Amino acid sequence: MAIENIKMPQLGESVTEGTIEKWLVAPGDHVNKYDALAEVNTDKVTAEVPSSFTGTIKELVAAEGDTLSVGEIVCTIETEGGDSEPVEEAKPAADEKANEMPAAGAKPTEGLKGEKGSSQPVKASGSKARYSPAVMRLAQENDIDLTQVEGSGNEGRITRKDIMALIESGNIPKAGDAPAASSQQTEEPAQERTAPSAPAQKAPSAPIQSAPGDVEIPVTGVRRAIAANMLKSKHEAPHAWMMIEVDVTNLVQYRDSIKGDFKKKEGFNITYFAFFVKAISQALKEFPMMNSMWAGDKIIQKKDINISIAVASDNALFVPVIKDADEKSVKGIGKEINELALKARSGKLGSAEMQGGTFTVNNTGSFGSVQSMGIINHPQAAIVQVESIVKRPMIMDNGMIAARDMVNLCLSLDHRVLDGLVCGQFLGRVKEILENMSKENTSVY
Repeated sequence: MAIENIKMPQLGESVTEGTIEKWLVAPGDHVNKYDALAEVNTDKVTAEVPSSFTGTIKELVAAEGDTLSVGEIVCTIETEGGDSEPVEEAKPAADEKANEMPAAGAKPTEGLKGEKGSSQPVKASGSKARYSPAVMRLAQENDIDLTQVEGSGNEGRITRKDIMALIESGNIPKAGDAPAASSQQTEEPAQERTAPSAPAQKAPSAPIQSAPGDVEIPVTGVRRAIAANMLKSKHEAPHAWMMIEVDVTNLVQYRDSIKGDFKKKEGFNITYFAFFVKAISQALKEFPMMNSMWAGDKIIQKKDINISIAVASDNALFVPVIKDADEKSVKGIGKEINELALKARSGKLGSAEMQGGTFTVNNTGSFGSVQSMGIINHPQAAIVQVESIVKRPMIMDNGMIAARDMVNLCLSLDHRVLDGLVCGQFLGRVKEILENMSKENTSVY
């Protein structure tokens, strides 16, 4: 018999970690090669981890809710074909040094031996000197001194949960502060944590306690990923907002006149949303700056126009992508919206179908909303909320009042990348395209 390790797979080109949502096996279970072992959630997709071997589950190294970096061991399997030996503790590979954080205040070459210019950091005692990519990223984004954080993980290792708890509490430890205990650790008296001569530390916010009758809802991996991405977007991107109203009376009449025959011929409903995505895609082609992303020292203007759309299931929100939307007809966009929505609600979305988005269009009107401000889908530069189409009395060019079908388009923008001029011109062009959609000059094919 031999012991083999099952490691966290990379479930997408930009995915660096995954959260064990649910174990599908237990120690002692026999599994065949390719059998599903666990459901794993990332910020891109929920997927299953398959077994690489046939054998018996020996140990579940990670618990449900644990977040592991790609390549970390999730469980071990006892297989046939060799002597049974205890699994040796995984040793860090040579390139793991890139995942170590320098001590606070240390220069890249302080206290090091080896080649000139080496960036190998000074390591603190124990495993706390090694941090996962997720922990490092969150620490850098929120200016957290990791040497001042006490971890709740194995052998005191700092986990992503520890960092998220600090961010939510607002008690961010800086260089020179006394070590900040994780919210999962028992808090020690202040006089034992801080030297008498040290400055007074801000007390962490008290945790919210449940009262009798309250319902506690566990945070799922999907909800945790959404929260992290939204928090990152709001922290990094200076959001601005603008809105324009559009008269879509002709579009409503056109769509209503063809929807019955279209359903019989194509097998799915032609929705207003498909027309909106088509109009926005066309305007993005004419205003390519809207299809850009902030990249620190540069702005990247994306060539492909890939529209992210939000699809909600019973307990999760997914953002699949319509690739090359500007090259598709209204029918093609409508068909893809329908297929992606069905896959999302049945849990069959693949990671490739949720990657590569360059601009987001959100159908908030499906819930009856008439005005809303969306949070930008990081790292994109803008998001449009398509609100509900409602009848409003409008004053026409001839001075008469008439009932018209009106819709609000609400745009949130990253002010590092975009300004009011280009966004106003973009929305004006979308308005023009939509108001000219009619039976006479628009085809869904």
